[in-house]
Amino acid sequence: MEFLPWGNKQALGEVEVPPINVAGKHVVILGGGDTGADCLGTSVRQGAASVTQLEIMPRPTEERPSSQPWPTYPMIYRVSSAHEELDNRVFSVSTQEFVGDGNGNLKALKIVETKFENGKFEPVPGTEKEIPADFVFLAMGFTGPEKSALIDQLEVALDDRGNIKRDENFQSTQEGIFVAGDAGRGQSLIVWAIAEGRSAAAAVDTYLAGETQLPAPIEPTTRSLTV
Repeated sequence: MEFLPWGNKQALGEVEVPPINVAGKHVVILGGGDTGADCLGTSVRQGAASVTQLEIMPRPTEERPSSQPWPTYPMIYRVSSAHEELDNRVFSVSTQEFVGDGNGNLKALKIVETKFENGKFEPVPGTEKEIPADFVFLAMGFTGPEKSALIDQLEVALDDRGNIKRDENFQSTQEGIFVAGDAGRGQSLIVWAIAEGRSAAAAVDTYLAGETQLPAPIEPTTRSLTV
C-alpha cells in the first residue's frame, strides 16, 4: 500500500506534495479493516472531495454476539480514530466494474448490494449503482509474503494460501531455513510474530546445538481461542 507511507511522510513534513495525492479527488476504499481505515484517514487529511469505504460483509452488531463469549475477540461494530474524522462506510456491497472515462482514467465504480446465501455472497438484483471514483485503494487482506527473488532463490515451497510452508519446528521445506511471523502464519498481529520469533529461535538453537534452553511459547499450528 504505497499510498500510506507517502501520507506519513507528508504528515511529518518530509514532502510537501506526495506522488499519490488525492486532494480534490473522489476516493473509494475496498475493504473495511484497519488498512482501509488508515487509507480513509489519510485521504481525509489530504483533502479528498469524497471518501467511501466499501465492505462486502454485513454491518456487525454493536453488542458482543452470544457465539463469541469472552475471552474471544468479538466481531462488533467499531469506530476507529479515522472513522471519527469521517465515517462513510457502506456494508454488504460488492464491486462489479471499474468504469473509465475513455481516456485511460478511472471515473466510477459499479457496485451492487450482496447477501450471503449457500456459502457465498450473491448480488441482489436491482441494487446496482455507480459511485464516483478517481482513486481506488485495495485494502482487502493479506495474500502471503511478497513473491520476491529471495523466495525463488531459496526454493522454499508455499502453501495454498501463499505462505511459506514449514514443519512443526518452524523449518521450511529447505533444510536450515526457518520461517516465523506473517511469512509462515499469514496475516496476524505483532504479538503472534514476537511469540513465533522466540519459538523459531529455540528451534534454530536446537537445530544447531542439538538442544536449547530458550523459551518456545507457541507452535506453528497454535491459533487464537475460538468457539
